[in-house]
Amino acid sequence: MHALVLGASGATGQEIVKLLLEDSNFTKVSVFVRRKINIKHEKLIIHEINFSKLSQYNSLVNGDILFSSLGTTKKEAGGKNEQFLVDFTYQYEFAKMAFDNSVSHYSLISSLGANKNSFFFYPKIKGDLEEAVKSLNFKKIQIFQPPSLIRQSDLIRSGEKISIKFLKAFNKLGLLKSLKPLLVKDLAKKIIDEALTSNEDVITTYKF
Repeated sequence: MHALVLGASGATGQEIVKLLLEDSNFTKVSVFVRRKINIKHEKLIIHEINFSKLSQYNSLVNGDILFSSLGTTKKEAGGKNEQFLVDFTYQYEFAKMAFDNSVSHYSLISSLGANKNSFFFYPKIKGDLEEAVKSLNFKKIQIFQPPSLIRQSDLIRSGEKISIKFLKAFNKLGLLKSLKPLLVKDLAKKIIDEALTSNEDVITTYKF
């Protein structure tokens, strides 16, 4: 299979790429990034792209399965409008190109609490994206809604260490179990395993 990865430089994306390159089920892995990533492998193809001009790369979006793990925060993006571009517009436009080019399987890393009707900005974006990509009618759509993620030490965001510490403390008391932090490598493994074992012609949402 030929895998496409959007968001390969992020915490979850890095782990997905690593597992894909190790997995014999995948013969080619194409990643789409703003800046070149420091990985070399005979199966890996790196496409440096300008996300504001996605249509220019339409011919490159060909394969069997698209893993979309792109995401940011309002602070990192520079505001709500910029975050919306990354978390909704770019991902939807890329998914649309993949669907139009007959990519059959779409795997989306969303977020716990994603809800198009939410009063809160972030879960609403995620919910809107989930609903938008469902309308594209891929043969198989898998949506993952992980809780707080334990990222690699060099990628952990400001404040995450503290929030994860508190969540773990509550979890030990048997509280907030649905919010138990998840290692990105465990999320990536779950995503790849489900991509290889689940049936087609279905939309599945995975909660943790």
